[in-house]
Amino acid sequence: MKKGRTAFVCQSCGYRSVKWMGRCPSCGEWNAFLEEPEAERQVFRVERESKLLPVDAWEEERYERTSTGYENLDRALGGGLVKGQVCLIAGEPGIGKSTLLLQVCGKTAKDGKVLYVSGEESGGQIAMRARRLGIKSENLLIYPEVVLEKVEQAVRSVKPSLLVLDSVQTVFSEKLESSAGSVSQVREVAYRITELCKELNVPAFIVGQITKEGSIAGPKVLEHIVDAVLQFEGERFTYYRVLKVVKNRFGSTGEIAVFKMGERGLEPVPEPSAFFISERAQAPGSVVFPHAEGSKPVLLEVQSLVIPALYTTPQRRTQGYDPNRLSLLLAVLEKEAKLFTRDADVFVNVAGGMEVKEPAADLAVAVAVVSSKKEKQVPPDTVVFGEVGLAGEVRAVHFAEQRLKEAGRFGFKRAVVPAGTEAPPELGIELLPVSHVSEALELLF
Repeated sequence: MKKGRTAFVCQSCGYRSVKWMGRCPSCGEWNAFLEEPEAERQVFRVERESKLLPVDAWEEERYERTSTGYENLDRALGGGLVKGQVCLIAGEPGIGKSTLLLQVCGKTAKDGKVLYVSGEESGGQIAMRARRLGIKSENLLIYPEVVLEKVEQAVRSVKPSLLVLDSVQTVFSEKLESSAGSVSQVREVAYRITELCKELNVPAFIVGQITKEGSIAGPKVLEHIVDAVLQFEGERFTYYRVLKVVKNRFGSTGEIAVFKMGERGLEPVPEPSAFFISERAQAPGSVVFPHAEGSKPVLLEVQSLVIPALYTTPQRRTQGYDPNRLSLLLAVLEKEAKLFTRDADVFVNVAGGMEVKEPAADLAVAVAVVSSKKEKQVPPDTVVFGEVGLAGEVRAVHFAEQRLKEAGRFGFKRAVVPAGTEAPPELGIELLPVSHVSEALELLF
């Protein structure tokens, strides 16, 4: 029997090679190549009439949105789901992805048929969870299936108002010879489901698994195919979950929706700022930082602990903050503020499980470290934000006015901000503008 052609495919990025390689030249992963049979690729595309027009001749599209049943989730998505929109949601196993989507299906089923395709659980398991959550609806159809062609047939037959695919790594196409979860299968399933949803104007949620590093499993092209990428974050053994919008073609990124896990499933938390600072520690090393990665700022508590080092090499540990950025700030504090931490262990934590990547948190982290080192508490009615440069200068950040409005809404009276920051007087917040990190430390301590 003639052997079919095969290729070696990197399971991290999808790079193809005619021979096995220990390290992928594209993404750098080790031992990621698997041999997969080559199959004749069939293209499934929705026929669209394309026009060649100047930008001024195009009219702005008005998207009709449908609610998910959760106001905070609708807000994070930019106002709700757009017809034909495909959202990829990923998170740790057991964090509540399937529970949240089943609850969304239960609320959406009141207005139309909903198709829940499960490749991981049986229909009886999903029905048991639905009864526990109090979900009863004849419009909610459960379809335990892993063959893509059968899923497509079911979607065309039902024409649901919402589709859920749980998960993309368990579904496979019979037209490809590779196993489910491989790069080629994940790419094919995501592409064909997206094209089908665009053709039928059906919004969809696709569940994606994650790797041990916390990134979405499968090729990076998976995130490019879909319209929105949602990260479900939080500790499995705590009550709270944070849904963060990483990518959104129909709205802004960085938006978050906070949920609380209860006996009847996930319950929305309407005020994220109140949740994150509700248990704030009134002690040295605690600073409130108005985080504004999306359009709606959220108040976060930045904590720091500085203690004498037990070993020759001091520790630098962070939770929710970039450790490389922390090392940079410690070097700036040593040179510009004469604060030496080379003989101390420094720990930084963003309370509540949030991850902060914007440079506006630099000044808040620096102040928290100094507060813990000097054992002096930052005034509890003060918020701090600003980017810190290598020379110790404090640089301006975006959405300054929105950050101050959110702080004023929760009763904060003072704000240490970059020089040049302005705010309307009706906010009632006293601005303490600083141009250098040493000025901020002198004002507060």
